[in-house]
Amino acid sequence: MAISLTDAAADRVRSYLGKRESGLGLRLGVKKTGCSGYSYVINYAEEIAGDDVVFVDRGVRVVVDPEALALIDGTEIDFVKNGLNEAFSFRNPNIKGECGCGESFNV
Repeated sequence: MAISLTDAAADRVRSYLGKRESGLGLRLGVKKTGCSGYSYVINYAEEIAGDDVVFVDRGVRVVVDPEALALIDGTEIDFVKNGLNEAFSFRNPNIKGECGCGESFNV
């Protein structure tokens, strides 16, 4: 079981955590939504619950709810800049399909 970060994603998280001067790391989860079933939810981790699973990659903690982990185990988080657009992107080996806009996925 693992969630990993590219150098670009780790740099972005560290930068924003430093600017915020609070937070323990990145919280990654999923919610049921969209035309394909699930979408990613990404936030700062302000606390770690007793049942959370914590991964550390490139010096950044990634906190995941155990129920979400079954859907996103093995995911690599990247941070991509394309012109004026920039966003986190996810390479999830569990995905069976994605919607046309790329906002949701199914497993």
